Amino acid sequence: MAKQKYYVVWEGKQPGVYNTWTACKAQTDQYTGAKYKSYESKEAAEAAYRAGWKGNWGSSAGGAPKSKTSRSAGMETSEEIDYDSISVDVGTRGNPGPVEYKGVDTRTGEVIFSVGPISKGTNNLGEFLAIVHALAYLQKEGSNKTVYTDSVNAMKWLKQKKVATTLPRDHSTEEIWLMIDRAEQWLRTNTYTNKVLKWQTKQWGEIKADYGRK
Repeated sequence: MAKQKYYVVWEGKQPGVYNTWTACKAQTDQYTGAKYKSYESKEAAEAAYRAGWKGNWGSSAGGAPKSKTSRSAGMETSEEIDYDSISVDVGTRGNPGPVEYKGVDTRTGEVIFSVGPISKGTNNLGEFLAIVHALAYLQKEGSNKTVYTDSVNAMKWLKQKKVATTLPRDHSTEEIWLMIDRAEQWLRTNTYTNKVLKWQTKQWGEIKADYGRK
């Protein structure tokens, strides 16, 4: 059974402490500059709410977010959110199981693309496809926007231009493997300058593209 989480909304349609991701998402979707974060206990969430978002949420007060980045274990991260970006995430029902993914505007939550459900795959494979889809979309748009993902494995596969998965190739997985083959081919034959950054869930709350399946 998943551990109970509590969600603080400092800036949203109705600030407060919520005990489900669905309730939190209802207050933050389509809300520009929403500030929210999850906590492991109600007491911690209520204390953070009373203290305010400064020092709890991952961005400084006022002005445009900075673009400071750092690298750790070969993974590029961002200390503050770049809102001029696309955030991607995956929704699965079982792992492996049916997979869908989408990319949204990080600032507004507007869905830019949505794919699936794909009959059978894994969470990490879906994350990888979502990142490559976002990069291909931005290339067509002539855009240098950042892409956010919360999958460390997918970021590693992106750098390697090849997935490393135990999912077998068989009739049940044919659909996702065809998509993976195309994505790997795109990476081998295209270049991009977009940053692909790790979404800092502990600091910033759930990624904007989250499906809410906790």
